[in-house]
Order: sequence, then C-alpha cells, then structure tokens
Amino acid sequence: MRSSLPILLALALLVLTACGSNPSNRNKEASPMSITPRPFGKTADGQDVTEFTLKNAGITAKVINYGALLTELHVPDKSGKTADVVLGFDNVKQYETESPYFGCTTGRVANRIAKGKFTLDGKEYTLATNNAPNHLHGGAVGFNKKLWKATPVAGKDGPAVKFAYRSPDGEEGYPGNLDVEVTYTLTNDAELRIDYKATTDKATPINLTHHTYFNLAGQGNGTILNHELQVNADNYTPVDATMIPTGAIAKVEATPFDFRKPAKVGGRIAQLPGDAATKDPGGYDLNYVLNSQIGKLAQAAVLRDPSSGRVMEIWTDEPGIQFYTGNFLDGTLTGKGGKVYQKNFGLCLETQHYPDAINQPKFPSTVLKPGETYTQTCTHKFYAK
Repeated sequence: MRSSLPILLALALLVLTACGSNPSNRNKEASPMSITPRPFGKTADGQDVTEFTLKNAGITAKVINYGALLTELHVPDKSGKTADVVLGFDNVKQYETESPYFGCTTGRVANRIAKGKFTLDGKEYTLATNNAPNHLHGGAVGFNKKLWKATPVAGKDGPAVKFAYRSPDGEEGYPGNLDVEVTYTLTNDAELRIDYKATTDKATPINLTHHTYFNLAGQGNGTILNHELQVNADNYTPVDATMIPTGAIAKVEATPFDFRKPAKVGGRIAQLPGDAATKDPGGYDLNYVLNSQIGKLAQAAVLRDPSSGRVMEIWTDEPGIQFYTGNFLDGTLTGKGGKVYQKNFGLCLETQHYPDAINQPKFPSTVLKPGETYTQTCTHKFYAK
C-alpha cells in the first residue's frame, strides 16, 4: 500500500473538527469525539493494515481495513465500568487464518447459497462450496478477507470511517463489477451505525451483513447463555439438514425459537442438541422473518446481560436477522488478551435478506441490477440499566 501520510493528515483534521469546531460538541466534554489511526500489522502478502479508533458518547470502537471489520467495542456497564463486548484477535494473522468471521463484513452474499449454484438472466453461475455442500458468506476469499480502502469521515452524527472495495466481475464466481461502501459511525446517541451502499454493472446477487460475536458481559467472560434476548419476529425460515431454507415460513409460537418476549438465550437451547452425524454441535442458527417488512429502520432485537446491565438494541431496514450462538467455538481459538473462546462465548445477530434468497423466488429478492443502488442500515444502540 502507499504511504499513510495523507490519511494521517486527514485524520488529524478530523480530530480537530470533531472535538473543537462544533459548539454542541464542546458541551460534551465528558465524551469528546475523536478518531485515531494506528498500524495493525501486515497481511501475509505484506500489505499494511490500519486500525481506526473511534470515540464518542462514552463508547470506543476499533475497526480495521482488513475485512472492513470491528476489532473492539468498549461499552460501559450499569456502574460506568467499560468492557470490550466483541470477540476477536490482537493481530492480523489470526484474522487471516483462524477467524470464524469475527466482526467482519461478509459478502457478496452473506449466509448460504444451496450447492453453490444459482441462475440469473438465463445463465447458471457456480460458486465455491466452502461450507459443503453449500456456499457460505461470499466464498473461499470473501469480503472478510479483502483489504478495503479506508477514508475518515467528519460528519455531524459522530466520527466515522468509510471502507470501499471493488469486487471484480467473476470474483468468487459472481457476475458484474460491484462497487461496495461500508461506513461505521459512532454516533452522538451511543450507537454504532453501519451503512452499506453498492452498485453494479451487471445483475448480481448481494446480501451484506455484519458478523460480530457479542458478549455483553465482556469478551472471554463466560457464555452468553444467561443473556436475555427479544426478537421482533413472529416467523422464521425452517431449514434442511444442510442449513438451506425449505422455502416455508413457519411460526415461532410453541417452538424453542420464540423470543417475542425477553427470554434467556440458554433457557431452551437444550432442545436444540445438534447431530453428531452432520457434525452439528447444537444451538441456535436460524433466520428470523422480522415483523417490520417495510424497508424502513425498525427495532429487530434487544439483547441484555443481567450481570452488567448492558443492553444492545439492533435496528435494521432488512427483512431478516440471523441468530447464531457461537456453536462451533470449541476452545481451540485464543482471542484478545489470551482469552480462550469456548462454545457459546459469543452470539451473532446478523441483519440480512433471507438465506439462499437467490434460489427462493418467494423470498425478498437479493438481485441488484445496473442503474440501481443497494443500501441498508444497521444500528446497534447501547445503554445500561
């Protein structure tokens, strides 16, 4: 990569702007805005990775241009004590070689595509089956393994970093040159907001999502089974033995998937024991059909850790959200600060279109055409009580 001096100069200007030029910001002396870069190492092929630290409203977020991913998120508890609430690594190498999609942007298409095949405009496309027998999260080298161009953004809502990447025609088997932007903003209202934008020169499926593993008690501090979750969904998409939707829409009522009222994550997880024959370790891994099917920002889920009092609300304009309880974490990964990640040490709430939508004509479409612009917003709002 080229010298980082221009980025550093731009960031210096942003810090001064965020902390001093806006009169409303000067009234928030306890929580000044800032954004600061630092080297985060090099990729295996020698490219520089930069980490950007965003601070605002008592929260600190750290993002890197490798995978456009979130490495740290420090949030206060009910006593004002902050802790990092996302799983991850201290170095680039582990993100390259060991990561189960910690904190990253997944694409072109998040979740699964059946047998790695789809037909679009009369042509069949074949993708990598990196989650045999299916395609998962964009393929063998998805967006989570790409180096993105990073640009600091001075906005009235708070400090932000915009990541941009061009996915060339044919990459991982997908058609069209796809230009993607992902912007992380740490807002004045204690929110981590992620805005997505994409355009293409050829019809292509797209379904981006954010894949952080959260533990509101603090990363590495036990399981999330005692967390309380509410999901604003009356229905979900049942799947077959390979995690591909059957095409049906089923009610959550009278199932272990019913989180319409707050309930402990571990309260009914024993009813999902898995299957040794398919190497399924058991636990939650399903897509909810959100009640808010209007394409406007609405609350999708609320997660609370009773021990710390931390609460996270997730708002989205997407039709679905994937709930995953870190089932495949098995103690073989050592994360930040030497923490060993065991099963259920984190959970994911991935706002998205439904899995395998490109092959399911009754599901909301994931096809982006030339002349159209793909957009979505996901907001994580934090507080403690």
